Amino acid sequence: MSAASAHAFGEPLDLPLVVGVDGSEPSLRAVDWAADEAALRGASLRLVHASLWERYEGVSPAADTEEPSEELMAEDVVGAAERRAHRRQPGVKVFTDVLPEEPEYALTRESRCALLLVLGRRGRSGMAEALLGSVGVAVAGHAHCPVIVLPANQAGQGRPRRIVLGVGDSPAGSAAVRFAAEESLLRGVPLEAVRAWRRRHPYAPHAHPPTADGPARPQERQAMDLVEQALHDSPAFPGARHRTVEGRAQDVLPAAAHGADLLVVGARRRQGHFGQQLGRVAQGALHHADCPVAVVPEPV
Repeated sequence: MSAASAHAFGEPLDLPLVVGVDGSEPSLRAVDWAADEAALRGASLRLVHASLWERYEGVSPAADTEEPSEELMAEDVVGAAERRAHRRQPGVKVFTDVLPEEPEYALTRESRCALLLVLGRRGRSGMAEALLGSVGVAVAGHAHCPVIVLPANQAGQGRPRRIVLGVGDSPAGSAAVRFAAEESLLRGVPLEAVRAWRRRHPYAPHAHPPTADGPARPQERQAMDLVEQALHDSPAFPGARHRTVEGRAQDVLPAAAHGADLLVVGARRRQGHFGQQLGRVAQGALHHADCPVAVVPEPV
């Protein structure tokens, strides 16, 4: 059983949380978040630096490394991350490793033996504040366990705590649904299941005829059915909520998850190649959500 499957079915695990670190401030914030999660789960923390990362992202080291970028070595990167983790959660066991290879391949392989894989959102250009780096997209699209990507600046202070689940087309037996329910129980916060829907043009082929409530109602009812199916028999923390929102899912979900503890989306992968795997919904969540996003691999 893979790490993702074991987690989703509640199997006992002795797997670490893996964090990809590169010396940047976003990756050190990911260490903070992962250290807290490891303490919550009673898990260990594994900090991994793929030493060819700089080729892709143009790393600017955080102040915590205390080294100029031209002299920054891999050992300094993992050392700074390890010190940060120990300061944050002294009781969590921390392990480090330097992997002299391409980061997307190294982290994807690491995900085979990880409870979660955690990354900070970053990029190479002036759009780094809004867009995820190429390494993060590749890893989220191929990892074998849930991947958590943290925003550059997280909203949520003063807002009610909650886990938001983006409901997909096949919620029955969904790993994302189980993961979201378990996270709500673990944190003791409500689960909110959200499904986006769009009305068909009244003259489009196979469109439902207009009703007194307008042509959108059949699509809205279908969306509500999927949300209710997702929450049926879900072991979520008491107070689970659900709602449907008209619009594109890649726009609806980041807005619905504003200030949430976590936004959970599923990802179905195409077999047999290492190309682009993430659909528009998962990419929209990763690029634009202001809260941590969990991309959960779904069986195909």
